[in-house]
Amino acid sequence: MGSSPILAPVQIESVVFPPTVKPPGSSKTLFLGGAGCRGVEIQGKFIKVTAIGVYLEDDAVPLLAVKWKGKTAQELTDSLEFFRDIVTGPFEKFTRVTMILPLTGQQYSEKVAENCVAIWKAVGSFTDAEAIAVEKFKEAFHDQTFPPGASILFTLSRSGSLTIGFSKDSSVPEQGNAVIENRQLMEAVIESIIGQHGVSPEAKQCLATRVSELLKEFDPVEAQKEG
Repeated sequence: MGSSPILAPVQIESVVFPPTVKPPGSSKTLFLGGAGCRGVEIQGKFIKVTAIGVYLEDDAVPLLAVKWKGKTAQELTDSLEFFRDIVTGPFEKFTRVTMILPLTGQQYSEKVAENCVAIWKAVGSFTDAEAIAVEKFKEAFHDQTFPPGASILFTLSRSGSLTIGFSKDSSVPEQGNAVIENRQLMEAVIESIIGQHGVSPEAKQCLATRVSELLKEFDPVEAQKEG
Protein backbone atom coordinates (compact mmCIF):
# COMPACT_ATOMS: atom_id res chain seq x y z
CA MET A 1 0.00 0.00 0.00
CA GLY A 2 1.57 3.23 -1.10
CA SER A 3 -0.21 5.49 1.37
CA SER A 4 -1.84 5.07 4.75
CA PRO A 5 -5.46 3.97 4.67
CA ILE A 6 -7.70 7.01 5.03
CA LEU A 7 -9.54 6.35 8.25
CA ALA A 8 -11.58 8.60 10.49
CA PRO A 9 -10.32 9.61 13.94
CA VAL A 10 -11.92 7.98 16.99
CA GLN A 11 -13.10 9.92 20.04
CA ILE A 12 -13.33 8.31 23.49
CA GLU A 13 -14.83 10.75 26.02
CA SER A 14 -12.84 13.95 25.38
CA VAL A 15 -9.82 12.06 23.99
CA VAL A 16 -9.35 12.13 20.20
CA PHE A 17 -7.14 9.60 18.42
CA PRO A 18 -6.05 10.99 15.04
CA PRO A 19 -6.15 8.75 11.92
CA THR A 20 -2.34 8.61 11.64
CA VAL A 21 0.63 9.13 13.95
CA LYS A 22 4.44 8.98 13.81
CA PRO A 23 5.44 7.12 17.00
CA PRO A 24 8.44 7.98 19.21
CA GLY A 25 11.65 6.37 17.94
CA SER A 26 10.11 5.45 14.58
CA SER A 27 10.58 6.73 11.03
CA LYS A 28 7.18 5.40 9.92
CA THR A 29 3.66 6.83 9.99
CA LEU A 30 1.12 4.34 11.35
CA PHE A 31 -2.67 4.28 10.90
CA LEU A 32 -5.28 4.04 13.64
CA GLY A 33 -6.43 0.43 13.87
CA GLY A 34 -8.90 1.02 16.68
CA ALA A 35 -9.53 2.69 20.02
CA GLY A 36 -11.60 2.18 23.15
CA CYS A 37 -11.72 2.78 26.87
CA ARG A 38 -10.48 0.72 29.76
CA GLY A 39 -12.80 0.78 32.73
CA VAL A 40 -13.41 -0.81 36.10
CA GLU A 41 -16.59 -1.77 37.92
CA ILE A 42 -16.88 0.13 41.19
CA GLN A 43 -20.01 -0.62 43.25
CA GLY A 44 -21.87 -1.76 40.15
CA LYS A 45 -20.94 1.34 38.15
CA PHE A 46 -18.62 1.26 35.12
CA ILE A 47 -15.90 3.89 35.59
CA LYS A 48 -13.72 4.78 32.57
CA VAL A 49 -10.05 5.00 33.58
CA THR A 50 -8.04 5.30 30.34
CA ALA A 51 -8.62 5.67 26.59
CA ILE A 52 -6.43 3.44 24.43
CA GLY A 53 -5.58 3.77 20.73
CA VAL A 54 -3.86 0.99 18.75
CA TYR A 55 -1.97 1.96 15.58
CA LEU A 56 -0.56 -0.37 12.91
CA GLU A 57 1.98 -0.09 10.11
CA ASP A 58 0.56 -0.16 6.55
CA ASP A 59 2.20 -3.57 5.97
CA ALA A 60 -0.24 -5.06 8.49
CA VAL A 61 -3.07 -4.95 5.92
CA PRO A 62 -1.59 -7.23 3.20
CA LEU A 63 -0.15 -9.55 5.85
CA LEU A 64 -3.49 -9.91 7.67
CA ALA A 65 -5.42 -10.15 4.37
CA VAL A 66 -3.86 -13.55 3.58
CA LYS A 67 -5.82 -15.22 6.38
CA TRP A 68 -8.57 -12.77 7.33
CA LYS A 69 -9.86 -11.07 4.18
CA GLY A 70 -13.57 -11.81 3.75
CA LYS A 71 -14.26 -12.32 7.45
CA THR A 72 -16.93 -10.14 9.07
CA ALA A 73 -16.18 -7.67 11.86
CA GLN A 74 -17.97 -10.02 14.28
CA GLU A 75 -15.89 -13.03 13.18
CA LEU A 76 -12.70 -11.04 13.76
CA THR A 77 -13.93 -9.74 17.13
CA ASP A 78 -14.62 -13.33 18.26
CA SER A 79 -11.29 -14.71 17.01
CA LEU A 80 -8.42 -15.00 19.50
CA GLU A 81 -6.17 -15.98 16.60
CA PHE A 82 -6.85 -12.72 14.72
CA PHE A 83 -5.68 -10.61 17.67
CA ARG A 84 -2.74 -12.96 18.21
CA ASP A 85 -1.71 -12.34 14.58
CA ILE A 86 -1.70 -8.60 15.30
CA VAL A 87 0.32 -9.07 18.51
CA THR A 88 2.98 -11.24 16.86
CA GLY A 89 2.80 -9.85 13.29
CA PRO A 90 6.06 -8.68 11.61
CA PHE A 91 4.97 -5.04 11.42
CA GLU A 92 5.35 -2.02 13.65
CA LYS A 93 2.67 -1.24 16.24
CA PHE A 94 2.03 1.73 18.50
CA THR A 95 -0.34 2.20 21.42
CA ARG A 96 -1.29 5.42 23.16
CA VAL A 97 -2.85 5.14 26.61
CA THR A 98 -4.42 8.47 27.64
CA MET A 99 -5.67 9.07 31.18
CA ILE A 100 -9.32 9.82 31.85
CA LEU A 101 -8.66 9.52 35.61
CA PRO A 102 -5.27 10.35 37.19
CA LEU A 103 -2.74 7.56 37.74
CA THR A 104 0.84 7.34 39.01
CA GLY A 105 3.58 5.68 36.98
CA GLN A 106 4.16 3.24 39.81
CA GLN A 107 0.48 2.16 39.90
CA TYR A 108 0.44 1.63 36.14
CA SER A 109 3.80 -0.14 35.72
CA GLU A 110 3.40 -2.47 38.68
CA LYS A 111 0.02 -3.68 37.45
CA VAL A 112 1.35 -4.27 33.91
CA ALA A 113 4.48 -6.00 35.25
CA GLU A 114 2.42 -8.23 37.55
CA ASN A 115 0.17 -9.31 34.66
CA CYS A 116 3.14 -10.01 32.36
CA VAL A 117 5.00 -12.12 34.93
CA ALA A 118 1.83 -14.12 35.70
CA ILE A 119 1.33 -14.91 31.99
CA TRP A 120 4.98 -15.89 31.43
CA LYS A 121 5.10 -18.09 34.52
CA ALA A 122 1.89 -19.82 33.44
CA VAL A 123 3.44 -20.80 30.08
CA GLY A 124 6.91 -21.43 31.50
CA SER A 125 8.66 -18.64 29.58
CA PHE A 126 9.80 -16.43 32.47
CA THR A 127 13.62 -16.24 32.34
CA ASP A 128 16.28 -13.92 33.74
CA ALA A 129 15.97 -11.82 30.56
CA GLU A 130 12.29 -11.17 31.29
CA ALA A 131 13.01 -10.40 34.96
CA ILE A 132 15.56 -7.76 33.88
CA ALA A 133 13.17 -6.32 31.25
CA VAL A 134 10.38 -5.98 33.84
CA GLU A 135 12.69 -4.10 36.23
CA LYS A 136 13.69 -1.74 33.39
CA PHE A 137 10.00 -1.26 32.58
CA LYS A 138 9.16 -0.31 36.17
CA GLU A 139 12.23 1.95 36.36
CA ALA A 140 11.02 3.93 33.31
CA PHE A 141 7.80 4.78 35.17
CA HIS A 142 9.01 5.24 38.75
CA ASP A 143 8.97 9.07 38.87
CA GLN A 144 6.08 9.65 36.44
CA THR A 145 2.60 10.94 37.26
CA PHE A 146 -0.25 11.04 34.78
CA PRO A 147 -3.00 13.62 35.29
CA PRO A 148 -6.14 13.39 33.09
CA GLY A 149 -5.15 14.00 29.47
CA ALA A 150 -1.56 12.76 29.90
CA SER A 151 -0.45 9.80 27.77
CA ILE A 152 1.77 6.74 27.94
CA LEU A 153 3.20 5.81 24.54
CA PHE A 154 4.50 2.41 23.44
CA THR A 155 6.25 1.86 20.09
CA LEU A 156 6.63 -1.83 19.22
CA SER A 157 9.28 -2.42 16.54
CA ARG A 158 9.60 -5.29 14.08
CA SER A 159 12.90 -6.26 15.72
CA GLY A 160 11.32 -6.80 19.15
CA SER A 161 12.21 -3.59 20.97
CA LEU A 162 9.77 -1.59 23.09
CA THR A 163 10.13 2.20 23.14
CA ILE A 164 8.36 3.88 26.08
CA GLY A 165 7.44 7.56 25.86
CA PHE A 166 5.34 10.02 27.85
CA SER A 167 3.31 13.07 26.94
CA LYS A 168 1.47 15.55 29.12
CA ASP A 169 -1.23 15.95 26.43
CA SER A 170 -2.20 14.34 23.12
CA SER A 171 1.05 15.31 21.39
CA VAL A 172 3.55 12.58 20.46
CA PRO A 173 7.28 13.28 21.04
CA GLU A 174 9.85 12.20 18.44
CA GLN A 175 11.93 10.22 20.91
CA GLY A 176 11.03 7.91 23.77
CA ASN A 177 12.26 7.96 27.38
CA ALA A 178 13.40 4.33 27.45
CA VAL A 179 14.02 1.45 25.02
CA ILE A 180 13.83 -2.17 26.21
CA GLU A 181 15.07 -4.97 23.93
CA ASN A 182 12.79 -7.85 24.87
CA ARG A 183 10.26 -9.32 22.45
CA GLN A 184 8.24 -11.09 25.15
CA LEU A 185 7.72 -7.85 27.05
CA MET A 186 6.93 -5.95 23.85
CA GLU A 187 4.26 -8.47 22.84
CA ALA A 188 2.86 -8.63 26.38
CA VAL A 189 2.18 -4.88 26.37
CA ILE A 190 -0.15 -5.07 23.36
CA GLU A 191 -1.46 -8.52 24.37
CA SER A 192 -2.64 -6.96 27.65
CA ILE A 193 -4.84 -4.58 25.63
CA ILE A 194 -6.19 -6.74 22.78
CA GLY A 195 -5.32 -10.32 23.82
CA GLN A 196 -7.58 -13.00 25.29
CA HIS A 197 -7.90 -11.14 28.60
CA GLY A 198 -7.40 -7.68 27.08
CA VAL A 199 -8.31 -4.73 29.28
CA SER A 200 -10.34 -2.97 26.56
CA PRO A 201 -13.01 -5.08 24.82
CA GLU A 202 -14.17 -1.81 23.20
CA ALA A 203 -10.74 -1.27 21.57
CA LYS A 204 -10.74 -4.89 20.34
CA GLN A 205 -14.16 -4.51 18.75
CA CYS A 206 -13.22 -1.19 17.14
CA LEU A 207 -9.98 -2.70 15.79
CA ALA A 208 -11.78 -5.73 14.35
CA THR A 209 -14.44 -3.53 12.72
CA ARG A 210 -12.01 -1.10 11.12
CA VAL A 211 -9.55 -3.76 9.97
CA SER A 212 -12.34 -5.87 8.44
CA GLU A 213 -13.33 -2.82 6.35
CA LEU A 214 -9.72 -2.27 5.24
CA LEU A 215 -9.36 -5.93 4.28
CA LYS A 216 -12.55 -5.69 2.17
CA GLU A 217 -10.99 -2.84 0.21
CA PHE A 218 -7.57 -4.48 -0.08
CA ASP A 219 -6.75 -5.68 -3.61
CA PRO A 220 -3.60 -7.83 -3.78
CA VAL A 221 -3.24 -7.20 -7.54
CA GLU A 222 -3.27 -3.42 -7.06
CA ALA A 223 -0.88 -3.76 -4.14
CA GLN A 224 1.56 -5.70 -6.34
CA LYS A 225 1.42 -2.97 -8.99
CA GLU A 226 2.25 -0.36 -6.36
CA GLY A 227 4.97 -2.53 -4.88
